[in-house]
Amino acid sequence: MKYFKPEEFSCRDGCGDMKMDDTFMEMLEKAREKAGIPFVISSGKRCPKHNKEVGSTSTNHTLGVASDIRCTDGPSRFKIIKALIEVGFSRIGVAKTFIHCDTNTLPSSIWFY
Repeated sequence: MKYFKPEEFSCRDGCGDMKMDDTFMEMLEKAREKAGIPFVISSGKRCPKHNKEVGSTSTNHTLGVASDIRCTDGPSRFKIIKALIEVGFSRIGVAKTFIHCDTNTLPSSIWFY
């Protein structure tokens, strides 16, 4: 990996789980390259326990096919979302402080938190 270290995706509860899906990571690397700005991962892999603690009912993070990228300004948000779409991400969530992306096979969607 050119832009990311496995530790950046480690479950935030300290359990050590950090195994991400290879295809997801290849796409994220390509998006980071296209965006030309750092992608700071605020949430990557989550063990089922931590996923429940943060209130998620989705398995995307537990399967290693989702990440949240820290982002707090409009120009960076545009670059990140544009790059994610260009490399094939079709599921993107936008919050005030992060952008979620995943490779779930559910229908394509962009949503707000």
